[in-house]
Amino acid sequence: MQTTTNTPKPRRERPKAVKLTDAAATRIRDIMADAQGKYQGVRVGVTNGGCAGMSYTMDYAEAIGPLDEVVEDKGVKIFIEPKAILFLIGTEMDFVREKLGARFVFNNPNQTAACGCGESVSIKPAADVH
Repeated sequence: MQTTTNTPKPRRERPKAVKLTDAAATRIRDIMADAQGKYQGVRVGVTNGGCAGMSYTMDYAEAIGPLDEVVEDKGVKIFIEPKAILFLIGTEMDFVREKLGARFVFNNPNQTAACGCGESVSIKPAADVH
C-alpha cells in the first residue's frame, strides 16, 4: 500500500492584470523618485467620457485603496481601481517618446475602438478572467 503525503501544491502565480514595458517602468520609477516618498505608487483606472466612451486615468497613489488590485512589476507598484480591473486585464502599459512629446500608452486587448484624437477609447470587459 502506497502512502501519500498531504504536501500542499505550490500555488501558481496569478497573472498580472497590467504589465509594464521597460520604458514605462523606468519612467514611473523616475516620477516616484521625484515624489520623494510622498506616494506609494501610481493609480490606474478608467472613466466614462470622451467621444469614444471611456478614458484611461493615471494619478499618484498616496495609499492603497481597500479594493485596489496591486500590481508589482519591474520594481514599480501600480494600483488598479476596482471598477477598472475587468477593462484592463491583459493590458501592457508603455511609455513612448515622440517628436512633440512623451506619454504613457495603454496597449489593451479589450479596446474595441479609439477616437481620432486618441484621448478616449471604447473598451469591453475581459471575457474570461480565469
